[in-house]
Amino acid sequence: MTLHIASGFICGVAACALLGFGPALAFTGEEFAPQAKINLEKARAIAVEARPGMITDQELEKEKGGSGLRYSFDVKVGQATYEVGVDAKSGKVLENSREGAHPD
Repeated sequence: MTLHIASGFICGVAACALLGFGPALAFTGEEFAPQAKINLEKARAIAVEARPGMITDQELEKEKGGSGLRYSFDVKVGQATYEVGVDAKSGKVLENSREGAHPD
């Protein structure tokens, strides 16, 4: 019985990781979180809905466009990495583009 529970838990964790819903990574810009209207978990869900894949990096930053405060996610899809920007106040997807050879 213990083996069944453990294997079910491991399968659940693996499925979440594949969908980009793994444990929240620490992120740069946490000091801006009180200014955000949507939290990191919701922004992650929006990003993965816009670009299904594995989130490999995340940050909350002040940047031009939208409200001026955005979550920025690197999402790995196969061999490609995409940058998905989500406005931290409205939840609108501001960017969803493939990163070039020299990502910022």
